[in-house]
Amino acid sequence: MVRVTTSDRRYLLRAGAGLVAGGACAAACSPSGSPSGAVAPRAPASTAPSAGAAPGPRAFPRQPAQIAHGPRGRPRVALTFHGQGEPAVARALLGEAERHGARVTVLAVGSWLDEYPDLARRILDGGHDLGNHTQRHLDVNAMSETDAAAEIAGCAERLRRLTGSIGTWFRPSRAVRASPLVETLARRAGYPHVLSYDVDSLDFTSPGAPAVARNVLGQVRGGSVVSLHFGYADTVAALPAVLDELARRGLHAVTTTELIG
Repeated sequence: MVRVTTSDRRYLLRAGAGLVAGGACAAACSPSGSPSGAVAPRAPASTAPSAGAAPGPRAFPRQPAQIAHGPRGRPRVALTFHGQGEPAVARALLGEAERHGARVTVLAVGSWLDEYPDLARRILDGGHDLGNHTQRHLDVNAMSETDAAAEIAGCAERLRRLTGSIGTWFRPSRAVRASPLVETLARRAGYPHVLSYDVDSLDFTSPGAPAVARNVLGQVRGGSVVSLHFGYADTVAALPAVLDELARRGLHAVTTTELIG
């Protein structure tokens, strides 16, 4: 059984102070999550890439169009974060991962990047993957072809403007898997694969840090892709216990590109 220590609880209090409201308004990606409504995008900041262009999507010929996990025979897992919510929580999660020597994958919402453009470079400078989670985080599978294409392209354009690349992966918003139409539109936008997952932390339900850790550690194995979210204090508090237990099991948290490659 995974336990959250007293020090973890203290960390939750520090990291979560003033951020619970941010977690409550961060949009959940599960089909059962409560919609938070569209966010009106701000005009993109004129932030230019501070270094060379970020890595772009890669095609993996032996992998399916929609990837839910990597090779099972390697002691690696990918922790993937749906990028939206209070920036302080995002920075806390990135810092905690880096203190443990972990690298993660962030699928960013375009309107979130409009509001906090500096986080794109912060993610990349930490050695993490940065990808596309649509522009407004609506139910992309339920949209018309024109609207769904605009959601994918809108986020891709923001990523390109901020980093020089459309990002490494695409994940549909408010769905575990992309519909056939959205899969096709993502490929047209330059993403050879849609990134799904095989482990759901359910952190967006705010079940408490111990439950988040149990949800992850009860399902994870070599090759797993884990779904987590920025914007929730429970996730900040659970991450040290998750990373410590992964290390004890000999599992290394790497970017999705490293996991699949």
